[in-house]
Amino acid sequence: MSEQIVNHFAIPYQYPVCWGKQIFTGADSTLEAFLRESCFALRPVPVLVFLDEGFAAAWPEVASDIVRWCHAHADLVSLRGEPQLLPGGEICKRGLGVPQKVMVTAQKVHLCRQSQIWAIGGGAFLDAVGLGAALFHRGIALLRFPTTSLAQCDSGVGVKNGCNLGGVKNLAGVFAPPLGVINDPVFLTTLSQRDWLCGIAEAFKVAIIEDLPFLHWLAKHARPLQGRHLSVMAYMLKRCAALHVQHIQNGGDPFEFGSARPLDFGHWSAHKLESMSRFALKHGEAVSIGIAIDLKYAAAVGLISNADAEFCLHALQNCGLPTADPLLQKKNRQGRLKLLEGLDEFREHLGGTLHLTLPAPLGKKIEVSEMKVEILEHILSCTSS
Repeated sequence: MSEQIVNHFAIPYQYPVCWGKQIFTGADSTLEAFLRESCFALRPVPVLVFLDEGFAAAWPEVASDIVRWCHAHADLVSLRGEPQLLPGGEICKRGLGVPQKVMVTAQKVHLCRQSQIWAIGGGAFLDAVGLGAALFHRGIALLRFPTTSLAQCDSGVGVKNGCNLGGVKNLAGVFAPPLGVINDPVFLTTLSQRDWLCGIAEAFKVAIIEDLPFLHWLAKHARPLQGRHLSVMAYMLKRCAALHVQHIQNGGDPFEFGSARPLDFGHWSAHKLESMSRFALKHGEAVSIGIAIDLKYAAAVGLISNADAEFCLHALQNCGLPTADPLLQKKNRQGRLKLLEGLDEFREHLGGTLHLTLPAPLGKKIEVSEMKVEILEHILSCTSS
């Protein structure tokens, strides 16, 4: 056996997910407390702020609020220029334009390894800006301020950053934990109804496979959730975020070196639906439809009862979420249901062997290595829009 040197080390990661209210107006101490309790190599710490254009349009005073906040806390932060506006939504993840802009701007204002980038926007925006921060100087600190329901309970609290390339979702990406996450439910009040609902889909996703009491709570509160009751939504977001954090912390595979993907329940079809619709379907809407498909499949193979599947489907619908779409019955040139290509793509992404999470029973999960195509074909063919 040849000689070898083994380099073995571990790096502990820790970051808070905080909740405040009107965090940039001076009426809330969440951000200040976070910065004062953190140990930074530089103080005041150099900061560059990036704003989601859609969020900034809905909150026209937010840029000036951020500038005033930073100037009032000059002992904590050194703001490098005005907040920078960049496109949000799925368009910001098409290619590497946004990450490149982040890096070029960071260089212009002379950010260093000890600096911070603050990203304020929806989940796709956080993904793209986060990728730029992770690449600049091999990675500088990213403080996330999620502004959508989906980002506050799911994408914004995790460790992933990425952009789409060649039509493949998140083909370019890194695992890079943020410095912290600061949520403000007040930001949700200007969301469109479709964006308001998207985070609810992710809550159902994790409840169906992890937390039966939370699933029943979601079903019970479907009407107020759809009706934009902020206190009900805030509770849902916190519980959902906690479940995501617990999985990342206790699942044993935060950077997904293995093949199991519990938090991708319902996503093999959701990702394909997004691309098939040219992203006319929002991520949460596609996830809701994907959950419906996997629930029907789980019932068909005896993992859950038909009654349990119907219970979940009705709860999703009562929240105002879709459980079907005409795209489910679209066929490719060979006459095969096009959505099934998503199963092949997911298998390829995982290295050739399929690993999917299904409920068995509700509130618990099982990993399966195959899905019977004939059953899926029957489900998709019989699903009306």
